[in-house]
Amino acid sequence: MKFQKIKELEKCEVCPRECKVNRLKDEKGFCKLGSEIKIALVSSHDFEEPCISGVGNDTKSSGTIFFSNCNLRCVFCQNHDISQEGKGKPITISRLAEIFLEQQDRKVNNINLVTPTMYAYQIIEAIKIAKNKGLHIPIIYNSNGYENIETIKALNGYVDVYLPDLKYYSDDIAIKYSSAPNYFKIATEAIKEMYKQVGSPIFDDNGIIQKGLIIRHLILPNYMQNSKRILKWIKENMPQDVYVSVMAQYFPTFKAKKIEKLDRKINIKEYREIESYLYSLDLENGYMQDLEKHEEEYVPNFDFRGV
Repeated sequence: MKFQKIKELEKCEVCPRECKVNRLKDEKGFCKLGSEIKIALVSSHDFEEPCISGVGNDTKSSGTIFFSNCNLRCVFCQNHDISQEGKGKPITISRLAEIFLEQQDRKVNNINLVTPTMYAYQIIEAIKIAKNKGLHIPIIYNSNGYENIETIKALNGYVDVYLPDLKYYSDDIAIKYSSAPNYFKIATEAIKEMYKQVGSPIFDDNGIIQKGLIIRHLILPNYMQNSKRILKWIKENMPQDVYVSVMAQYFPTFKAKKIEKLDRKINIKEYREIESYLYSLDLENGYMQDLEKHEEEYVPNFDFRGV
């Protein structure tokens, strides 16, 4: 299979780890990727935020594309079989462009790039090809937040909606649970650049996001101060109209099952504590995910459909 050469992969600094390996010669850095694009699933997804997936019969799904491998090592990753174990199918840039157009033909709301960081420059080339062939729906960059700001700058004009995580305030837990030194500093700088590019969300008549930034934060059990500090930073450092999505879907999986502080879901007391704090900050816009009982049922089956 022939892969288009991307010069940024010759001495890879795509993510903050800046491994400087030559991915074009199949040298592997932290993410264990060479020059290939690997995808595990192409699907229509109904379980993102309402402005992404839509609500009710009058709106459609999000056109998710799940990329394999990752530049984090989250011990609780729900998608660990693709993110850390590397399950996925290699494709070319031209095939990725075709997938974008196939998703659009399915009448989805958007192209939702899930864990795209390590493929940012290939994605740019695929977007160019697809736009020349009629791609017009919004592109969502659904990221873990651990981004090289220069890579985010390169995406300017290609991404319509940024959907980054802001996982950790404490460097200690970022290193402990995701092997991500300086996570907070790196992620917040990237998020500011994202906002600079796309601003606050713009919605169509059905309430579907067309452009903008939504910051996600996942509540972890036993780490209420982490969540509060993240939310406080957003309140004090981002524009008042910024959108926030606070997620309560954590459940113990992968290595977290054997880690004492992470081996359970969040409880109702923790949920109410963060909910109360969120409202006390008077953040104007966003979502607070309901606390449910069967979150693990929403994890996709990565069976290479649509690839």
